[in-house]
Amino acid sequence: MILFPAIDLKDGKCVRLQKGDMDAVTVFNDNPADQAKQFEDQGFEYLHVVDLNGAFAGESVNGDAVEAIIRSVEMPVQLGGGIRTIDHIQAWLDRGLARVILGTIAVRDPELVKEACKKFPGQIAVGIDARGGKVAVEGWAETSELDVIELAKKFEGAGVAAIIFTDIDRDGILTGINWDATLELAKAVSIPVVASGGLASMDDIEIMTKPEMQVLEGAISGRALYDGRIDVPLALQKIKDAS
Repeated sequence: MILFPAIDLKDGKCVRLQKGDMDAVTVFNDNPADQAKQFEDQGFEYLHVVDLNGAFAGESVNGDAVEAIIRSVEMPVQLGGGIRTIDHIQAWLDRGLARVILGTIAVRDPELVKEACKKFPGQIAVGIDARGGKVAVEGWAETSELDVIELAKKFEGAGVAAIIFTDIDRDGILTGINWDATLELAKAVSIPVVASGGLASMDDIEIMTKPEMQVLEGAISGRALYDGRIDVPLALQKIKDAS
């Protein structure tokens, strides 16, 4: 079980959004690489990064900031947002990313994801972002008619390293992770699932330690870390003890 600290990048800065709204932005650090190093120094072991501008643009926009983050830490880094071609995946993995997260392209072109899994084993994750149980794409700007579990099952046996499942309606507003929907997904597929969206307090950390939650690979925390709502040493120890 991994607690992933999140760095969301907008215009080169470390920010948090509310429910994916690019206009509802709080800037937490002008120096994302410094933020990444702070997380590593706190004891985190795996970093989650999203290029928010890239998710809307369909290409990497905050590449310089991501490269600075990779250089600043020794822990593995996973990145999502605007990565939509095999060449783009290759380029990022060559720069030192541990894992690339494919979101919109997983809906638009599932075969590309399967091809990527064969070419880069263990380094491809799928990001499934949902609003009202339906998959959202293009930086959450569009909602499809595709069901979350329906999409996830397309990748069974393909070699996807993990599914990052985000409930958009809870993201950035500290209402707690949608554990029911996350567990439902985790039980429906054999691919490891990471919970995202709304981790609010030590109560969510306590939930992560429950036996039934050990089916998950972990959970992502953003705003709750920046706001100091998580006692990081205690949280990491609780998760370690439960794993």
